[in-house]
This record gives sequence, C-alpha cells and structure tokens, in this order.
Amino acid sequence: MSPLEIFAVVISVIGVSLTVLRNMWCWFFNLIAFVLYAYLFYEYKLYGETILQFFFMGMNVYGFYFWLKAKHIDHEISIAPISRTHVILQMIMAAVGGLMFGLTLKYFTDASLPILDAQLAAFSLLATYWTSRKHIATWVLWVFVDIIYVGMFYYKALYLTAGLYAAFVLLATFGWWQWTKIWHKQHAEHSVI
Repeated sequence: MSPLEIFAVVISVIGVSLTVLRNMWCWFFNLIAFVLYAYLFYEYKLYGETILQFFFMGMNVYGFYFWLKAKHIDHEISIAPISRTHVILQMIMAAVGGLMFGLTLKYFTDASLPILDAQLAAFSLLATYWTSRKHIATWVLWVFVDIIYVGMFYYKALYLTAGLYAAFVLLATFGWWQWTKIWHKQHAEHSVI
C-alpha cells in the first residue's frame, strides 16, 4: 500500500460520490483519479487498466461537456432512458472489443491477467459512456464490473484498491437507487407538463 494508492483511493471515492449526487465536480475529481491510477496500474503491469485510464480521461471531457450542455438546457442534470436493444448490442460490442484487446495484450505484452484485465476495461468504458449519457443502467453494470475488480485487485495485492472497488459496489448500488428515484420524479414532472 503506497502513498500514491492511498491518495488515488481518496480522490476516487470523492469523484464517484459526486457522480452519484450528479454534481459537476465529479468530472474534476475523476480526472485526477484517472491520472493517478494510470501510473499505479502501469507499475503493476495491468496495461489494460493503464490504457483504460487514458480512455477514461477522454470520456471524462466528453461527460463533462454532455452534462454541462444538458444542465444549461434543463437547469438540472436529467436521467435518460436506454432501450434493451441498445444495452444488449453495446454489451456484445464491449465483450468482443475486450476479447480482441485481451488477446493483443496476451500475445504482444507481458501484461498480467490480460484477458480479464481487457474485459474489465471494455465494460468499464461502456459503463463510463453510459454515465456520460446519464443512463441508469450504468450503475447496474458498475455493480457487476466492480465486484470482479475486487477479486482482480486482491489477487494483484492491491488491497486498498480492492477495498475501494468494494466500496464502489456499495456506491454503485446507492447510485442505482438514487438515480432511479430521481428518474421517477423527473418522469412524473414531465408527464404533468
């Protein structure tokens, strides 16, 4: 457990908590966490996770822009629905992309746990995209992904990060409940108008 890992965990908890609360500052704290974890994961030869952090940085900018734009229009950040067809199609694309990335890591790098690392990276990207689009489904996906992350980080002796992801499971569950409650409220308000 390094000081870097401790700092990254604290910043990550703040970022995810602010995301659950639909607070715009989430994007700032999440960006710092991504930078810190990119370095940490590189040190542990989790290259899929390292590369994922760079994608997260890009998605972070996109998410900030999308939320800011929506906030200007609605004066609050509204929850958006997603169809089952889109969920299934996007999950298949994530699984195929993750497998291709995992095989690349397996055969061309000295990556640790390349297939698992790549699959988690692919589904994390999908969940981040769903977060940026304000889909409640993001929290369901994060619950499952974070449970698997706990095991992977524990196996890699990143115990504090494993604990962080265990906390993320709880935060994602709370986020799912919170966003569902907000969505019902917003939906009721829009049906009255």
